[in-house]
Amino acid sequence: MKTFKKIIVFVVILGIALLSFLYFGTFSEGTRAGIIMKLSKRGTVVKTWEGQMNLETFGAVKDATNMVTETFKFSVAGDNQELIDELNAVALTGERVNLKYEEKFIQVFWRGDTKVFAIGIERTANPVKKDKDERYPRH
Repeated sequence: MKTFKKIIVFVVILGIALLSFLYFGTFSEGTRAGIIMKLSKRGTVVKTWEGQMNLETFGAVKDATNMVTETFKFSVAGDNQELIDELNAVALTGERVNLKYEEKFIQVFWRGDTKVFAIGIERTANPVKKDKDERYPRH
C-alpha cells in the first residue's frame, strides 16, 4: 500500500511539472516585420486580444508586381496595456514595424486564439504608407 501511494504521488508531481512546462514554456521566439492590419478584443466569455500582421513577402518570380500577402496571426496578453496601445497606434498609421513574439507549446482558450504572443514592438525608421501605384510600378 505504501508503494502504491508513492507511485500516485510521483505521477501527480510529474503531471504537474509537465503541465507547468507546457503552459509556461516557450517553444520559439523571434521577430517578424510587417504592417499591423488588425488588433481586436475577441471572445464571448473570455475576452482576448488578437492581431494580424501583413508580412508582404515577395514571390519566387523576379517581378515587382509579384507581391504575396502572408498573414501572421498573434495574440497579446491582456495585462500588457502599453503594447496593446502601441499596436493600435501603428495599425492606424500603416507603418512597418518589427513585432517581437514568443510561441508557446500549447494554446489555451483563456490566453488567446493562437500559440504566438506578441511581447514587444519596434517601429522602423520609415513608414510604408504607399499608394497602390507606388507599390506596383508600371512597366
